[in-house]
Amino acid sequence: MIEARGQREIAVRMVDGEDLVAGLLSISVDTAAILGGIGMVRDARLAYWNGSAYEEHAVPEPVELVSMQGNIALRDGERVVHCHVTVARRDGSVAGGHLVAATVANTVEIVLGKLDGIILERRIEPNGLAGLYPRT
Repeated sequence: MIEARGQREIAVRMVDGEDLVAGLLSISVDTAAILGGIGMVRDARLAYWNGSAYEEHAVPEPVELVSMQGNIALRDGERVVHCHVTVARRDGSVAGGHLVAATVANTVEIVLGKLDGIILERRIEPNGLAGLYPRT
């Protein structure tokens, strides 16, 4: 992974074979907004929240990562990624949802925004979701 930091932004490039979620978790920042990401992934697992549980679906073939947004927060002192993505297949059809897992294919480029003075915390709620509790 290649990383550059500004005062409020972090630019990251991940390379072929890297685990996308593990790579995000390895960035030394506890609270950040995932402002955007593009590139290509394979072996993606995406999920849809049906109101009581996540329903996962696999997208094993290499696909273009055309949209990515979310955040990095803390849950019980550990970093967690909550990220939604849209991916495009060779024929132009798209799939999207909650990012569960993906492997970088070729490259992924991501920009994070540091949230100075804001802490993002996740807590498990009665419906099973890890709700976001931002605080200063």
